[in-house]
Amino acid sequence: MSPRLREPLGHRGFRWLFCGRTFAEIGNAIAPVALAFAVLDLTGSLVDLGVVVGARSLASVVLLLFGGVLADRLPRSLILQGTEIAATLTQGLIAASVLCGFSSVPLLVALSLGNGAVAAISLPAAAALTPQTVPAGLLTQANALVRMGSNTGRITGAALGGVLAAGAGPGWAIAVNAGMFLLAAVAYRGVGAVRLPRSGGARPLADLAEGWREFTARRWVWLVVAQFMVVNAVIAGCVVVLGPAIADDTIGRAGWGFVLAAETTGAFAGGVLVARWQPRRALRIGVAVTLFDAVPLVVLAGAPALVPLIFVMFFAGVALEQFVVAWDVSLQENIPADRLARVYSYDMLGSYIALPVGEVAAGPLAEHFGRDATLLGGAALIVLVTLLTLLSRDVRTLARKPAATAPLVL
Repeated sequence: MSPRLREPLGHRGFRWLFCGRTFAEIGNAIAPVALAFAVLDLTGSLVDLGVVVGARSLASVVLLLFGGVLADRLPRSLILQGTEIAATLTQGLIAASVLCGFSSVPLLVALSLGNGAVAAISLPAAAALTPQTVPAGLLTQANALVRMGSNTGRITGAALGGVLAAGAGPGWAIAVNAGMFLLAAVAYRGVGAVRLPRSGGARPLADLAEGWREFTARRWVWLVVAQFMVVNAVIAGCVVVLGPAIADDTIGRAGWGFVLAAETTGAFAGGVLVARWQPRRALRIGVAVTLFDAVPLVVLAGAPALVPLIFVMFFAGVALEQFVVAWDVSLQENIPADRLARVYSYDMLGSYIALPVGEVAAGPLAEHFGRDATLLGGAALIVLVTLLTLLSRDVRTLARKPAATAPLVL
């Protein structure tokens, strides 16, 4: 790791944020693998699986804006401590229900709703906390390091989730998932409670209106969010719902865990790349490489074998990282710090609002049209919306700000 890339780790708050995000991502990577196989063991139904994972996404979407308001009002590290503890409790209950034999689809839906609500409150706070822990000139390196830590967590968690689900069973995998959330809560205590100066009024609706004005004032922001409304829904339906079922018929559960780990390994490699290579028009490149998200869906439809899937998922991870870091830095450089969490909440709402649709619709679409047709249709949608987004001059021309002119956030 180069000295320049390590520089954000010299800041104590950032070190604890890095640890907390890493532990949280280990838990987040274990959770969908273990929960998917728990539902398949319970009922064997793709429709039930879609309903359970869709419930979490639905709760996340409904409460995201509330999470953004809280994160611009209260110390973000305190919000993250509380939400990680709550996530520990919800996942612990899911694990107990699976291990003790009283699990059911309605219970899993209810607990998934609770977990989704917790995630909605935590997501804007986590995304907006990085600029409070490092100087503005280190934003790219800090975001790259956070992503590298998160991706290390995802590599570990995805592989561990598949192995535990295949060996010890989904219940124990979810129990380990709960333990990771508890470790994240402990780490976030070290970040420190930093308050931002308040620019809005005392009313939540006024805060939301102010955040909406910031969100809509920049064409490149809402266009990219609209793109990912489609991309995320397709990935959720095709990879999260159809992927485990295809894996059960082909490469096995442990194999699927390693396929997901390959994507996060690629994202880790992409994080190293993006920290060293900082093009002036990074957002244009990040949006363009989203086209590669369509390739794994084509391979799942045509050649669902372990080696091809690992290969294409690795490069999908590299491509994803170029977008995510470019997107985070673009928002952090151009949105006022005291409104950043609310803009992130609108970003997440738009990006995730179609997730439940994709997850719930994937099973019925696959049963009606076939898995292959559903996967290929999803790939075509990703290509279409990405090309449409690139038609915008605002997206293509947005440039990085020199470090000296970027707003200082500490």
